[in-house]
Amino acid sequence: MKTDIRDEFDMRLVHALQLDGRAPFSRIAEVLGVSDQTVARRYTRLRTSGAIKILGLTDPGVLGETVWLVRVQCTPDAATAVAEALARRPDTSWVSMLSGGTEIAAVTRVASDRSSEALLLEKLPRTPQVTGISAHCLIHEFFGGPQGLVNKSESLTPDQIERLTAYEPGPGPGAGPPPVLSAADERLCAALARDGRAPLAELSAVTGWSQSTVRRRLAELRSQGALFFDIDYDPRAWGQGTHVTLMLAVPPAALHETGEALARHPEIAFACAITGPYNLMAVAVCADVRALYAYLTSSVASLSAVQRMETSPVIRQIKAAGPYLAAPRRRGRP
Repeated sequence: MKTDIRDEFDMRLVHALQLDGRAPFSRIAEVLGVSDQTVARRYTRLRTSGAIKILGLTDPGVLGETVWLVRVQCTPDAATAVAEALARRPDTSWVSMLSGGTEIAAVTRVASDRSSEALLLEKLPRTPQVTGISAHCLIHEFFGGPQGLVNKSESLTPDQIERLTAYEPGPGPGAGPPPVLSAADERLCAALARDGRAPLAELSAVTGWSQSTVRRRLAELRSQGALFFDIDYDPRAWGQGTHVTLMLAVPPAALHETGEALARHPEIAFACAITGPYNLMAVAVCADVRALYAYLTSSVASLSAVQRMETSPVIRQIKAAGPYLAAPRRRGRP
């Protein structure tokens, strides 16, 4: 993905699209104080250059699904092949290579314990080069989903944020029976995962619904919290070149307070409570390794309840939140 976010206006536009990925350009233009044509032109440049991509994603918590964080230890010669095999699965996201290329981290979501057991025990690549597997169930999310790191940029004023927020949060997990997605809903969500701003005509074609039905169903899914929009972008465009996965051990009595405090750090792109010997996991994004050191020795060090911490640099991201799009191989590349 190219680095093509050039100025403060681009940053404000990206922030606006993070708040509502399908907001009409006219509404964004009104809030930002520019013309519709300016917004459309800037968005087209950002999208066609590969700087950003808007994704329509479903919320596993609202849909009653279970999320697992899987870590796979490999020999260096097998890591790329195993990571790409995991990335090709439709039920995985955020597949990354860690720790010098000998460990892979992936997120997978399943509808039942039986399905998760099948993934962990049967469907992971079976090769002699896989030397270990661990899995952690995500039990509470402190920051993530529709809350992207862009939201912490302060590119927009509170008034602009309020004017751009068209949809109230859905009822959330546990507030009622999970929404049931039909086959047409699943085709709708698959199309939005490829392009969150796909035109109504395209969504009508893939679902077999009229455009008015598509519009109504989109509003229903969003109001339920089952569907949200996120932006896939290159953090280097924001001067953030170092990513690291943090695994922290915290006493249960302090877990929620510590997780909430960690989630407020501007460096944190994702934070959740998990099962296992480390019960708090986060992804931190910093400008460089010096900034990472400063962050770990100041903000993280101030979290008095943290007893142990493990850090694993992300050296390559194979798959983000959306579908896996394999990069074309260049001549001479392995």
